[in-house]
Amino acid sequence: MLANLNDVLKPAQAGKYAVGLFNTTDSDMLEAAIGAAEELRAPIIIGTAEVLLPYGELKLIAPGLVAAAKRASVPVVVHYDHGLTFECTMEALKLGFSSVMFDASAKPHDQNLAETAEVVRIAHAFGATVEGEIGHVGEAAKGDESLADMYTTPEEADEFIRATGVDALAVAIGSAHGVYKKKPMLNVKRLMEIRAKVDAPLVLHGGSGLSDDDFRNTIREGIAKVNVFTDLCLAGDAAMAEGLEKKLGYLETRNLRVAKIKEAVMTKMKVFGCAGKA
Repeated sequence: MLANLNDVLKPAQAGKYAVGLFNTTDSDMLEAAIGAAEELRAPIIIGTAEVLLPYGELKLIAPGLVAAAKRASVPVVVHYDHGLTFECTMEALKLGFSSVMFDASAKPHDQNLAETAEVVRIAHAFGATVEGEIGHVGEAAKGDESLADMYTTPEEADEFIRATGVDALAVAIGSAHGVYKKKPMLNVKRLMEIRAKVDAPLVLHGGSGLSDDDFRNTIREGIAKVNVFTDLCLAGDAAMAEGLEKKLGYLETRNLRVAKIKEAVMTKMKVFGCAGKA
């Protein structure tokens, strides 16, 4: 069933578990993610990000994402991740996405507030939810996840939520997008300080490569949504390598890829504690 962030994150926050966002740029990843959610009876968030559009055109994949969510037997949020432009974010809403993340975190502070507030106003009119970001979630390839001066502060988080009306907030506490070059050091103390200051569900980006303890510790202290994509790609890479080694055909390799990505999604869901919550 098609849901939005409020439908799945508010129960997660109350129950001290997290719901995963698994970006799904093609039908293989979509089938794997929905299959994992239904098998484990877990709520799930699927979607794509603006930086991933070269690998899956929005107008092409949106109908499949929305249709899969509507026919699923568990709550499925169709989420547009890291919307960097107003135009593409609006397109996602028009195509039926039930949630969007508008990411103006790299822009000047006042501009981030004003632009995010405008997206919230419009998205709420669509019945969709909005995630925003304050602080800087690093890029693992650049090694900038440990720049403490870019971490979200409790005061920034509180001001951002009050000024924009976002339904969920991505915070910077030391995680990064992509493959980590070194072991990330998450600032759980900072997360606790933010959680004590704000009520909105908090989001951890850069979930691929974190340890199970990292997930459990951050979820225990207030994270309700975790973003995962790179780990799914790595599972797909492993399937293709195995297919080549075993000289499997295209369709056999495709099925192997779906199976391995599904397994990766299920592994994360069990760690996040959302299995059996749908």
